[in-house]
Amino acid sequence: MGMHEMWFVVIAVLFVGYFLLEGFDFGVGMAFPVLGRTDTRRRVLLNTIGPVWDGNEVWVITAVGAMFAAFPEWYATVFSGFYLPLLLILVTLILRVCAIEWRGKLDDPLWRKRCDLAIMAGSWVPAVLWGVLFANIVRGVALDADKQITSGFLDVLNPYALLGGATTAMLFFLHGAVFVALKTADDVQVDAGKLAARLAVPAGLVAAAFVLWTQVAYGKSWTWLVVGAVVAALAGVVLLTRSRREGWAFGATSLAVVGTFVVLFGSLFPNVLPSTLGAELSMTIHTASSSHYTLTVLSWAAAFTAPVVVLYQAWTYWVFRQRISTAQIPPSIGLAARRR
Repeated sequence: MGMHEMWFVVIAVLFVGYFLLEGFDFGVGMAFPVLGRTDTRRRVLLNTIGPVWDGNEVWVITAVGAMFAAFPEWYATVFSGFYLPLLLILVTLILRVCAIEWRGKLDDPLWRKRCDLAIMAGSWVPAVLWGVLFANIVRGVALDADKQITSGFLDVLNPYALLGGATTAMLFFLHGAVFVALKTADDVQVDAGKLAARLAVPAGLVAAAFVLWTQVAYGKSWTWLVVGAVVAALAGVVLLTRSRREGWAFGATSLAVVGTFVVLFGSLFPNVLPSTLGAELSMTIHTASSSHYTLTVLSWAAAFTAPVVVLYQAWTYWVFRQRISTAQIPPSIGLAARRR
């Protein structure tokens, strides 16, 4: 494996790790209207991701940074050509961050309601748009000889991309519901298990349709194995959520999320951005990459820093592995009360 291939795999792993971890963060926020019927229950939901959500977001920052360093033309074309959806993702993620951090600063029901709306928007909008974005990257765009995307906004909203958005939204919603069932106790756990069981069949059907469409239209021979694993995982989620085996169900949803994006990246390779105007205009791992020297320096930097980051995040998950119940949530105390 050469440097170009290795860094494509590294970026794919970073994005897959982001969607695996941030996927259940999104799902928890998406479940607010169903599982968070009281303020205490919403605080339980936030506490399930409280120690880890900001660390999970580091994966996408690292992935984008790796794109910029290893494949600068890919980075520049994608972030300029998909400016509007990426801007919406960024804005809603910022709203979500602020809402999570500031929700408990004021003991005011209206303030918390607005924060909850921001958390839901910051979960639903990125969950949909990430799927739309990656589906369009795999499908290809109108990329001209100047490496400029000439597709219009409505071109992005094609049937395949919309199915991709529905897939990521449904998968993350299911992933989050299973995570809540795994991380909580008492009535929240019971309700999360029921929600996951209701979501399993529709999410499975939508995701299976998307990965099969991807495989038939764009896939490689080896990605059939991954498609089979995704379909098996989705079938397993249906059975495991009904039998309330949260740990195994979370493993199955994790496999489904990972497998879906492995199919996408596998179908994309060796391109990084196909052109619908002609194969000769497509951007590949070789035409979009940095110099060999730059890739070598990046490789040494990643070799020293990546293990430390992964071990630290794994330790964080281990420390905060206990279940959370409504009985453990103390009364709300706003900023004014804290000062007194």
